[in-house]
Amino acid sequence: MTKQENVLLVCVATCLSFTKLLMVNMYRSTDYEVHRNWLAITHSLPMDKWYTENTSEWTLDYPPLFAWFEFTLSQFAPLFDSAMLKVSNLNYVSYSSILFHRLTVAAADLLYLKAAYSFCTTCVPGRKVTGTSHPLISDPKVIVGVLLMANFGLFIIDHIHFQYNGFLFGILLYSILSMYQRHYVTSALHFATLLNFKHIFLYIAPAYGIYLLRVYCFKSSTKDGSVLWKTFSIYKFLVLAVIVVCVFGMSFGPFIYLGQLAQVISRLFPFKRGLCHAYWAPNFWALYNMADKALYITGRKLDLVPQSNESAAMTGGLVQEFNHAVLPSIKPLATFILTALFILPSVLHLWNNPIGPKSFLKSLILCGFTSFMFGWHVHEKAILLVIIPLALLAVDNPQYTRHFLFLSITGHCSLLPLIFTQFEQPVLYFGLAAYSVYSWMSLHLVTQTFEVKSSAPAHCLLSKYEKYYLYGLVVVILYYGMGHRLLGLSERLPFLPLLLMSVYTSLGVTYCYIRLYKTVLSESMVKIIKSQ
Repeated sequence: MTKQENVLLVCVATCLSFTKLLMVNMYRSTDYEVHRNWLAITHSLPMDKWYTENTSEWTLDYPPLFAWFEFTLSQFAPLFDSAMLKVSNLNYVSYSSILFHRLTVAAADLLYLKAAYSFCTTCVPGRKVTGTSHPLISDPKVIVGVLLMANFGLFIIDHIHFQYNGFLFGILLYSILSMYQRHYVTSALHFATLLNFKHIFLYIAPAYGIYLLRVYCFKSSTKDGSVLWKTFSIYKFLVLAVIVVCVFGMSFGPFIYLGQLAQVISRLFPFKRGLCHAYWAPNFWALYNMADKALYITGRKLDLVPQSNESAAMTGGLVQEFNHAVLPSIKPLATFILTALFILPSVLHLWNNPIGPKSFLKSLILCGFTSFMFGWHVHEKAILLVIIPLALLAVDNPQYTRHFLFLSITGHCSLLPLIFTQFEQPVLYFGLAAYSVYSWMSLHLVTQTFEVKSSAPAHCLLSKYEKYYLYGLVVVILYYGMGHRLLGLSERLPFLPLLLMSVYTSLGVTYCYIRLYKTVLSESMVKIIKSQ
């Protein structure tokens, strides 16, 4: 790590931290009230009431470590405004309480910035920069650092929409960094801790379980890399088991003692919220819902299907359960089975080809991506669980550069409906454009230094058809932002812009999922052919 690289990354982190402070008076979603209520619950009530309190509809539904995180923050809240800590103060807002929440998000983000810095300086290979381009847009270490630190989706979700995701992704990055350094026990400790902060990271648990079992508890043959079954280490397996049990025991133990484990679990996994969120995440189920809607409309015109209110409810923008009008209705078990089936090839591939920590990272990405595509009640924000880890491979080779660029643009565009107020729109579109242009320019330059052969020229980041898709995405964004309103359809078809954004971005995300899966699985085939 050169001094120039170090200075650039520190400057980027510093500028971003100050920029976050400018977001104090920006739009905030109902998630602000969610976290204010959690502050009040953990501060004002005894622990045995945390997961039973329901004065507000925004009940505590994160794992216990996050509840203790809220409790810790609540100890400082009276310095700003003690009224925010009253459970009965529903929808309480004051400038001091907003400032407190914004500052705590920015402060917690420092862990993410430090983790991104540590990963880039330790794990991203350096390559000689050619030409006169500035290192900010041509040095691989700096590029990955900027792509992580300035991630557009994470920025708007945490610092405008309002959530605490940054420090959680910081823990994830530290866990991945430990895996790269072959510190397997430390990596397991980080990940077990992460799961007890936010259970959405269960999506990527299969990659951790398989890789740690394969490379830490077993040894591989020096000839063909196959597993040597007789080398299984009970001691190492017990070490991992003890770590997991201890972390979960410290987190859930008090509630097990209180006899509230079932109550906590019911809060963490509320299956009655429906297949999709109010705004459909850009995944397989958005396309499934659209197909059902199209079949229903066609069927009604041909008088082939009866009148149904379910089709209208499906696009009503509400968080609720509904039945499909034509296609089979989907239950939680079906999504679980489908997710497991599509995760299976990636973890089997990882078991058979544990070729260093990058193979683990690729499997982690596929596990997260598969869960996003087929999971139950997936939030659109969960796409960050794919985009952020994929950024770690953005300068790895041309194929992953291409996957990251296409998915980051498409996935970040799918987040635009989260911020719908007019005042924030210039900031939103400028941020999206700046991050996308930086990604395009920097990744274009860094690919010139690749020393691997690719099916496409290194300078050709995207194919002709991928560019056509992105041109179409610009049209969809323009229609979503102002075209629908100018056509006077806001009252008649209020959900149409969201429907169009969801379905169009679903096509792009699904395409990237298939391409990425194909890339990862084909790598082992190439290695097998070369070895033969």
